[in-house]
Amino acid sequence: MDLRIFTEPQQGASYDTLLAVAKATEDLGFDAFFRSDHYLRMGSGDGLPGPTDAWITLAGLARETKRIRLGTLMTAATFRLPGVLAIQVAQVDAMSGGRVELGLGAGWFEEEHTAYGIPFPKEKFARLEEQLAIVTGLWETKTGDTFDFHGTYYDLTDSPALPKPAQEKIPVLIGGHGATRTPRLAARYADEFNIPFASIEDSERQFARVRAAAEEAGRGADSLTYSNALVVCVGKDDQEVARRAAAIGREPDELRANGLAGTPAEVVDKIGRYAGIGSERLYLQILDLSDLDHLELISAQVQSQLS
Repeated sequence: MDLRIFTEPQQGASYDTLLAVAKATEDLGFDAFFRSDHYLRMGSGDGLPGPTDAWITLAGLARETKRIRLGTLMTAATFRLPGVLAIQVAQVDAMSGGRVELGLGAGWFEEEHTAYGIPFPKEKFARLEEQLAIVTGLWETKTGDTFDFHGTYYDLTDSPALPKPAQEKIPVLIGGHGATRTPRLAARYADEFNIPFASIEDSERQFARVRAAAEEAGRGADSLTYSNALVVCVGKDDQEVARRAAAIGREPDELRANGLAGTPAEVVDKIGRYAGIGSERLYLQILDLSDLDHLELISAQVQSQLS
């Protein structure tokens, strides 16, 4: 089971804070540092010092880390034109020496679009499908050839399809709870399917849908990696769990029910149950980015039991 650190900087984090978490992620042996792609905080808190851009952040981290994978859960298709996104991600991949992964989603948070003057179209899923075709098509085009795409929402003619990523293939992540269109899209474009904040039972049902869609599309169901994103709150005892839960405005019992919370033994047991339904990778949502001791505890007493 791979463990990756997943952050939500729109809730309030500077680049320096994210750098500290990314360096701890690398030093403590976690597989990757991922971040959300949002421009407006959600729920309580002041969100200070303000939003950071996902791909600018990852470009900086690409130069300041050496081993960990870097990526987004999920870049919003509404934020960037697909040709521009392909260039940005390929450049960050080169800057990292080939360690980037792209999670791409339709976009859903209307308020952040309104706050920063970003169009919020009705046909988001259809646009996402065209974006996936364009981004992957640009990267797959042989050097010296050109790429054309004539869709409903985007039109590219004689694109040189440059630059190329450092990796032969940048892994593409698609995720969500949708029962029909999401599995179909994952089967066509994804290297990894991620379901966020879902129970073991719901995850098992969604993984089965994706596996069936992959088989129907003519690819092996095991050609995708299956993963979960879950909030994490680990403490050496109940008192420490309660303290960490309070720091993020949550209740321990609720976190135990809906995330990975409790003592290391409790969390290892629950991770085992996710592994039992086919989850191969967990994105641990860290909401208190100042608590690096939390990462040390997870590394020492959770991750160490999973190898």
